Order: sequence, then structure tokens, then C-alpha cells
Amino acid sequence: MIDFSTIDYLKKGSLKQVQAFEVLTQHKVLSKMAPYDPILAGTIPINIAIDNSDLDILCYWEDKAPFIAMLEFHFSKENQFTLRETVIDAHETVIANFRIENFEIEIFGQNIPVRNQNGYLHLLIEHEILESKEESFRLEIIKLKQKGYKTEPAFALLLGLKGNPFEALLKYKM
Repeated sequence: MIDFSTIDYLKKGSLKQVQAFEVLTQHKVLSKMAPYDPILAGTIPINIAIDNSDLDILCYWEDKAPFIAMLEFHFSKENQFTLRETVIDAHETVIANFRIENFEIEIFGQNIPVRNQNGYLHLLIEHEILESKEESFRLEIIKLKQKGYKTEPAFALLLGLKGNPFEALLKYKM
């Protein structure tokens, strides 16, 4: 199992993973957000990224205002910076998006410890599924993503899961 609490595993990965490591490291994105327990999630860590895949960084805040202030302080001058507040699954959520070099970066923060957030749980489950399947399964996920499928619906389709793919994946047992 990969230790997702650090991005060191990216150094020995695919070209996109190595590029992601370099951008995140050179621009100190994770270290700038260190007080908020940042963890890279999404498709790049598990090597199912497509050309326009972004870097999803999950964070945990206890007090929303300082989290927002830190995002604005560190990233508001980056290309295409946006920041919004919303509610996802009945939880207040702060999302910042911006571009650095060839990557769109999304920083997603909730008042839920990162290791309990759905994005992190999906990462672990998807990684475990990919590890248990043949390479052809990973390639099929990528093909579906290239056709416009989001990650969880692509997994649900190939695994034959019914209902809401985000919830079904959380309940998936090998």
C-alpha cells in the first residue's frame, strides 16, 4: 500500500506523476498548507489521470476563516484563482482552484479530518481495487474518463455497482 500522507511515491511514477511531484514541490503547495494536513487525492496518485486531470488536495480546517485567509495569501495571485464556499453532504466546504504551470490545482477543505473525508476514502478504495485487478482494468477506467466519465462512475460501471456511484464505492467490498 502506498503511503499517501507524503507525495514521495510520485517521484518513481508515470511522467504525469513525476511532473506533479515537481510542481507541488517547487511551488511548495503542500508545505504552504501544512497546518491543514494536506493530502493529494484524485486520479494522479493512483495513475488513472488523463490529460486534463487536476491535482486534488484535501485539507482539514477547524476554523474556516484562517483557512480561507491562508488560501488567499498563498495562491490568490496564481493563474485563474477562484475560491468558493459550498455545502457538500451537509458539510461546509471551501474550494480553491488555480493553475500552476500545466496543472490545475484544487484545494478542497472541510471541517472533517482528511482521513475521514470521502475523497480520501475513495482514493484508498480505488487504489485497492486497481491493485487487485489486471492492468486492463486500469486502462478501461482511463478510457471511460477520456469519454467524459468521472472517476467514481467509471469504477461503478466496470464493477457493476448500482445506485449513487460515490456512495456505492464507499460500501464496496473486495
